[in-house]
Amino acid sequence: MRLVALGVAAALALGLTACSSDPNSISAQAQSGDRKGFVSGDGTVERIALDKREDAVRLKGTNVDGKPWSMDQARGKVLVVNVWGSWCGPCVSEAGDLQQAWSSYEKANKPVQFLGLDFKEGPDAGAAFLRSRGITYPSLAYDGGAPVLALRGKAPTVPTTLVLDTRGRIAARVLGPVQTSTLSGLVDDVLAEKA
Repeated sequence: MRLVALGVAAALALGLTACSSDPNSISAQAQSGDRKGFVSGDGTVERIALDKREDAVRLKGTNVDGKPWSMDQARGKVLVVNVWGSWCGPCVSEAGDLQQAWSSYEKANKPVQFLGLDFKEGPDAGAAFLRSRGITYPSLAYDGGAPVLALRGKAPTVPTTLVLDTRGRIAARVLGPVQTSTLSGLVDDVLAEKA
C-alpha cells in the first residue's frame, strides 16, 4: 500500500512539473513578470452595413491635457476612435500608423477626426506617451473608464479601433493593432457612403 501511495505521489509530481514547464501555460504567463496584464485582439476587421448600425455613440470627457471634448467637435465628420494604453505593446507598435493616417487626412482637409481613449492609466502618463510618439490628435483620459463604457462593449480588447460614420454610428472595427493601409481603407469606405 505504501508503495502504491509513493507511486501516486511521484506521478502527480511529474504531472504537475510537466504542466508547469509549458511556457505558454496560463500559470507560466502569470509568473513571467512581463506585466502584460491584457489580451490583445487578433486583428479581426469588422464592417457594419449602413442598415445594421446601432444608435450613435455619445463620447465625451476630458483629454489627457485637461481640456473638455465631446462628439460635437466631430459633428459631420468620420470619427476614428482608438482605445490604447502606453503599457500595451501592440498599442505602441500601431501608434505611428495611426498618426500617419491622421496626418494624411488632416493634410488633405478631409472631414475626418481622430480620437484616442487612454485606457487604465493616469493622464500624465498618457500625455507623456503621446508626446514621445508625436501623436497630434486628442486622447481622452481614462476617467474611471467612462469613455470606454460609452462604446457599449464594442472595444473588448486593447487596442481596438472604431470608425464612426458622420452620424456617430460604428461603421467598422479592428480588434488588435491596425496598419495605416487597413485603417485608411475603412475610413475611405465610410467617407464614400451616401448617408
